[in-house]
Amino acid sequence: MNRILLMLGLLALLGAASPARAQIDSREGIALDNEIADLRRQIQVLQNNLGSGSGSSSGSSFLGGRSQQAPSGGASDLTAGLVDRVTRLEDAVRQLNGRIDELANAQSRAQADLSKQISDLQFRLDNGGTGGAAPAAAQAAPQTTTSPPPGNLGTVPAKLVPPQTQAAPAPPRTPDAIYQEGNAALARRDYATAETRAREVLNSAKNTPRGYDAQLLLAQALAGEKKTVDSALAYGETYQRNKQGAHAQDSLLGLANSQQALGDSRSACVALDTLRAQFPTPRADIAPRAAALRTQAGCR
Repeated sequence: MNRILLMLGLLALLGAASPARAQIDSREGIALDNEIADLRRQIQVLQNNLGSGSGSSSGSSFLGGRSQQAPSGGASDLTAGLVDRVTRLEDAVRQLNGRIDELANAQSRAQADLSKQISDLQFRLDNGGTGGAAPAAAQAAPQTTTSPPPGNLGTVPAKLVPPQTQAAPAPPRTPDAIYQEGNAALARRDYATAETRAREVLNSAKNTPRGYDAQLLLAQALAGEKKTVDSALAYGETYQRNKQGAHAQDSLLGLANSQQALGDSRSACVALDTLRAQFPTPRADIAPRAAALRTQAGCR
């Protein structure tokens, strides 16, 4: 009976570790979940048998999923087998928890390095780095000339003057429509128009889901215009705005590409390491490009 109580205590300890175990979405974690569930089922049956006084004369052995006549002392053998399984499962949980801690630490370090890269890029841009040209809004406005008013040409009879008609103002374009125009411009490689449309959306609806989309569009347009530092900053801001968002993978890959284009292979590898740590199974269109860039940058 003491061994059974010990075994039940170990199972309780194993159950306490289940939240950490659930963080690993892998074949090992799933197999561990299944084995623990089976173990709990067997212990429940054993408890029921003991409660009804039939534990020592139980006619079935649950280990290995086989039903057979238990010999004398079968309950004791069953308990020993279950205790052994609990011990093995505890070891597996400890190993998985260790892997969780390692992955969390690696991701934390990679994100810290990534934030430092973005700050360094901003510093370079603010101090006369090799960023692209200033936005069109900052360029000097063209000078206009005025001509003298026309002389008095006489009056026109009232019956010959056409009635004045005022055209109805065009309805304002929505951020969604502007974004769609920018996306179409990007598709036909009209990067200047795509940049302009992206900035229009950001000026009117930056802190909206469409503004988040426009931030990525801006980064892609700047990359197409070869404004490499600007595009790296735009990709970094896209990632920082939502590290779990729909564009997180695109922004990390874009940032790595921009860093590699600047000749900074180490920073490119940091971005790629962050991508791999945060998204172990990247999208199908991201995976081959990330792998090719890792090879190009010489990442370990």
